Amino acid sequence: MLEIAVLGVVLGKNSCSVVGLDAAGRVILRRSLHRDGVVKLAAGSPGCVVAMEACCGAHHLGRRLREVGHEVRLMSPEYVRPYVKAQKNDERDAEAIAEAATRPTMRFVELKSEAQLDMQSLHRARDRLVSERTALINQLRAILLERGITVPQGRHKLEVYLETLLAEERVPLSPRTRLLVEDQRAEWRELDRRIEAFDQEFAAQARSDEAARLLTTIPGIGPLNATALVAAVGRAETFRRGRDLAAWLGLVPRQMTTGGKPKLLGISKRGNVYLRKMLIHGARAALKVLSKADTALSRWLHGLLQRAHKNTVVVALAAKLARVACAVLRSGRGFEVGAAGTP
Repeated sequence: MLEIAVLGVVLGKNSCSVVGLDAAGRVILRRSLHRDGVVKLAAGSPGCVVAMEACCGAHHLGRRLREVGHEVRLMSPEYVRPYVKAQKNDERDAEAIAEAATRPTMRFVELKSEAQLDMQSLHRARDRLVSERTALINQLRAILLERGITVPQGRHKLEVYLETLLAEERVPLSPRTRLLVEDQRAEWRELDRRIEAFDQEFAAQARSDEAARLLTTIPGIGPLNATALVAAVGRAETFRRGRDLAAWLGLVPRQMTTGGKPKLLGISKRGNVYLRKMLIHGARAALKVLSKADTALSRWLHGLLQRAHKNTVVVALAAKLARVACAVLRSGRGFEVGAAGTP
């Protein structure tokens, strides 16, 4: 145990595989332990590098291992995969994790605090409720369409239609279908109430947290985006520059280069799907206001709108907002109008 320099851990629900490497990279330990056994093993050994894939439960275990004096390194599973030798099993995975953690060019995931994980859990719960509401609305539209009733696009228009026209006897709905629609309307109202409660909590958190408050000074980033960004990246210290954050969110073009001829494709869509979606929605909402101003950012948008589709401009603006957010988090200063130039 005294010779272990790197400890690679494969996390399972109950059983974990552990491989220890010495300073020369030789395997000197192979064990299968319970999750609590990993902490006991680490507590009885001197400080070393403990490497794990960034997966469910890794941040919690990482904080416990850091408390007993170890350096914790979390990595994306896709960066560990090339180091797996021959057939895949838990022991070889643990060895690959330990070996990947020693590479000088490896990219590591910042260990998240319990408060960050709590905020991410709240965002996931809200996103699930929004998906349930969307599915419910689509089902309501399908029920009406099967009776020959078409409603204009938009959640508010459907809500107004259900409140006004369904009360009239001339609407061709059977008594049982009316009861079904009323039950679904009640479920819709309950979902609205629960989503609004989350929104109020995020707004309060954005006012009390300094980093989130600074992010809300950026056009297109409100309490939802601000709290989600802080929960995911903290102070953005793991990113060298703003483009790295945009690339991590999958907002930069994919590259296909061969024979020295580069070709840019669509956005990569890698990384955090929820954050990318929220930033694109925020950019779409802010595009109309930003394009009317007279700033360097507005002139850049005008140039893009003249030569690209609006959806392309929205994604480009979302990538720009990600860069600005990284700069705001790293500098600790709010966004200043006219400070953002061309990328």
